[in-house]
Amino acid sequence: MEDSKGMVDISGKDITVRTATASGCIVLGQEGFNILKTGTSIKGDILETAKIAAINAVKATPSIIPMCHPISIEAVKVEFVTDEANKTVCASVTVKSSGKTGVEMEALTGTSAACLTIYDMLKYKGKDMVISQIKLLQKSGGKSGDYKRQD
Repeated sequence: MEDSKGMVDISGKDITVRTATASGCIVLGQEGFNILKTGTSIKGDILETAKIAAINAVKATPSIIPMCHPISIEAVKVEFVTDEANKTVCASVTVKSSGKTGVEMEALTGTSAACLTIYDMLKYKGKDMVISQIKLLQKSGGKSGDYKRQD
């Protein structure tokens, strides 16, 4: 099936183990960071909720990004790093699958959802938070080989 537009034909690709890690950050400001640190959000546990949102987003990526293939997700790891000096939280999402196409979009979508969830859970205290630096950190597997961000 050759067509230059639409979903890419992956039927001829080999099944390989593929991983991808993406990250992104959200600047909370002093009050939001204090709420996160003390666990006093009126909506509940911010980071646990953001973790669940990230996992759900990874699994729902083909429903959100039109040309993504539905794939079997074998593992999702979500980590958060807080930076008190800069009042930020950085999320990192790693996705693993054995299949014919990569998981970069799943990792990026999961990271975005984690940051958006943190925003949602703190917006009652201010809407001036900034989500930024969403990027692919690394990927492995597949015909195109491995990639590791250099910065």
